[in-house]
Amino acid sequence: MATIPILSGISASGADFRSAYPVNLVPVPKVQGISQGYLRPAEGIVAVADGGGANRGGTRWRDKQYRVMGNRFIRVDQDGTITFIGNVAGTNWVSFTESFDYLAINGGGNIYLYDGAVLAQITDVDLGTSLDVEWISGYFLSTDGSSIVSTDIGNPFSVNPLRYGSSEISPDPIVSLIKLRNEAYALNRYTIEVFALKTNPGLEFPFARIDGAQIMKGVIGSRACCEFMQALAFLGGGDNEPPAVWLGGGGDARKISSREIDDVLRLYPDDDLADVVLEARADRSHQFLYIHLPDKTLVYDGEASASMEQPVWFVLQSGATPGGYRARGMVWCYNRWNVADPFGTKIGYLTDDVGSHYGDLTVWSFSTPIIYNAGKGVQVHELELVALTGDVAIDDDPVIASQYSLDGERWSQPRYIRAGRKGELSKRLVWDRQGTFTNWRIQRFSGDSRAHIAFARLEAELEMLAR
Repeated sequence: MATIPILSGISASGADFRSAYPVNLVPVPKVQGISQGYLRPAEGIVAVADGGGANRGGTRWRDKQYRVMGNRFIRVDQDGTITFIGNVAGTNWVSFTESFDYLAINGGGNIYLYDGAVLAQITDVDLGTSLDVEWISGYFLSTDGSSIVSTDIGNPFSVNPLRYGSSEISPDPIVSLIKLRNEAYALNRYTIEVFALKTNPGLEFPFARIDGAQIMKGVIGSRACCEFMQALAFLGGGDNEPPAVWLGGGGDARKISSREIDDVLRLYPDDDLADVVLEARADRSHQFLYIHLPDKTLVYDGEASASMEQPVWFVLQSGATPGGYRARGMVWCYNRWNVADPFGTKIGYLTDDVGSHYGDLTVWSFSTPIIYNAGKGVQVHELELVALTGDVAIDDDPVIASQYSLDGERWSQPRYIRAGRKGELSKRLVWDRQGTFTNWRIQRFSGDSRAHIAFARLEAELEMLAR
């Protein structure tokens, strides 16, 4: 028997070999006796409430979950009870920040402050059209794309035009602000500048530029950035450079997107990428970075990448026919990861108990590296996926499909086997009479969320044919 790893696969595109990432399966590099790692099902989503509008973002404040759904700013309790608080303008993804006294929301070009009782808008005309909001060292900071605006330290509803700052390393516009290690990062389209609080701010802009901390890469959209592994993760790049995913700080940035991820990003026009949302989640020795595209979500695992010494990516999609991932605005509250649907009105949470999304089926797939035989004929008598089976609903009898390719582009007709009913914990996933190949072969497997299975390795029974 030949053992074939499954954590990452290969495809072919023209005259090139490319990585093929698993869909709705999470690579886990962990020795467990039967392999060096395995693929586990990505979390499903259980609905708890209807938010009355599409998800625009969420946060945790004072141990409660808060969200903007459509134009509704709401509190969501653990049991799904919803309390309407007020209205937030716009349709864009919002941002949150908090001070000691207020939860601030930026949406529709406005900033709103919530004190636990009343939601009020900052109406000072000197604020301008706000693209973002951050609270740092007693000040709420915002940007209108050209200046950095600071509220008064004693009155967050007041803006003094004498306290305007600027990002001047390049004439590119400011698209977002973010706080990292109590420093303010001005995220321009092609550059990033870093500011720290002045010792004696006086009546001037209270922050000063840190020389040497600039990054000669920028951010493509207002929400295309987040804190990740104590650094700044962002989608963008330098002037005259295609967009990529970067991890930066301290005056430098390193690229973490692979060629394959870069190729995916190039399929989208800049206007679509400007609406991309990045968010991070740390969970059970994983450090996940999510790049939410319109029709899929790309996920980078920083911990697994460090362990395997190469970028580890996978793809999340919702639906029986793959579509945009329906879990965004991840909020750790009530001892679970709470999410909501950007394409609908449902609010829910992530769970390992199911693979469905709000009760709807999802599909998964993965492929193998190339099985190479140096031009010698091989008969494939049997393929067996070593897996944990039997974790399915009582009435389900799911199937798994196997296909192969001899060139990486054209695939055989799928062959199906039963994946095991409820309680069939030792079910063997075996395909027999798998044909022959002369040079090389790639195997691909697929199923849906009814087959809730973790896969450890692929075994192949091969027979060398006489030349």
